[in-house]
Amino acid sequence: MKLKDYSKEELENMSYDDIAYIILTEKKKKMKIIDLFNEIGKLISLPESAIEEKIGDFFEILTLDKRFIMLDDGTWDLKERHAQNNMILDDEEEDVSDEVEEEDEEDEEEEDEIFYDEDDDDSEDDLKDLVVISDEEESDDSML
Repeated sequence: MKLKDYSKEELENMSYDDIAYIILTEKKKKMKIIDLFNEIGKLISLPESAIEEKIGDFFEILTLDKRFIMLDDGTWDLKERHAQNNMILDDEEEDVSDEVEEEDEEDEEEEDEIFYDEDDDDSEDDLKDLVVISDEEESDDSML
């Protein structure tokens, strides 16, 4: 259904993201968020002050709605038009995460070798120079 087929009352009862979806579908091009929200404002007769107040909420709505994507140039478009690019990025991200996991495993193995020595039978020798000081002796030393 096209925007012109909706009555003003129907548009007023729709969510901003649903109206934005219809606008982007009909225009078949990406848009800046302010231009998109201004167009929504015109359709449902929002005063300019309300548009300024609600633009942050609209940004959050678009961010959370999986139908939309923010592009590198800061414009918004329908995600379905960019699905192929997302698949390529997803594959690259998987490759990177696999490499990171492998590096983490190698680091853990190195840490085990560095901090754990199975042949250490001299545990008593480590304590031979240990001196225990009682609280009384410590306070006596601090008076000196």
